[in-house]
Amino acid sequence: MTHPNRVQPDGRFLAVPARGTLTGNRGVLHDEDGIGPARWKHRAWVSCELSFRGRWRPIMPPRRWTALFFPDEAVAIAAGHRPCGQCRHGDYRAFTEAWARAFGGWPGPKDADAILHAARAQRGARHLRHRPALFEDLPEGALFKHGGSIFLRWNGVARPYAPDGYGTPIAAPTGDVTALTSPPMQAVLAAGYRPRLHPTIATP
Repeated sequence: MTHPNRVQPDGRFLAVPARGTLTGNRGVLHDEDGIGPARWKHRAWVSCELSFRGRWRPIMPPRRWTALFFPDEAVAIAAGHRPCGQCRHGDYRAFTEAWARAFGGWPGPKDADAILHAARAQRGARHLRHRPALFEDLPEGALFKHGGSIFLRWNGVARPYAPDGYGTPIAAPTGDVTALTSPPMQAVLAAGYRPRLHPTIATP
């Protein structure tokens, strides 16, 4: 059974076959009937390895956190998730170092999560905040919406996004776009953090 736990860059949850390359945690979002309308229950949004030290857990165990899935880390970042400090320790260190370059220091995970949550979340535990931007102002690895479609900025071009990967590059759009990646995450990307991208990004 495919559950609606595939998180998209704009915050939607979809039930699609493509599970993704990372999992994540926003608290207990399900009950015996499945995933409910809430999209988070706490502020410590992390992205994790699909497998760590041979451990396995159910996707939706009773009264324990709901497993969410992301096609890649660029999507996880756009959806508001930072690297986990345990199962992704190397990526976590790289993220904190980029944060320190961007903001003058790393405040620790609790304060960083509060900053990220204020930037990404609308009140009501349902929707994420998105902002107008220009393509040329977005860092590499940011996701944005233009003309009703979602794209990744990578290597100076726009890569069309789909839940199962990225399409053929197109020319950079002109005019306003809608940035899906929040300002603090954009700053971390601009400071040199490089997200782990879906294998389709290597294809022309």
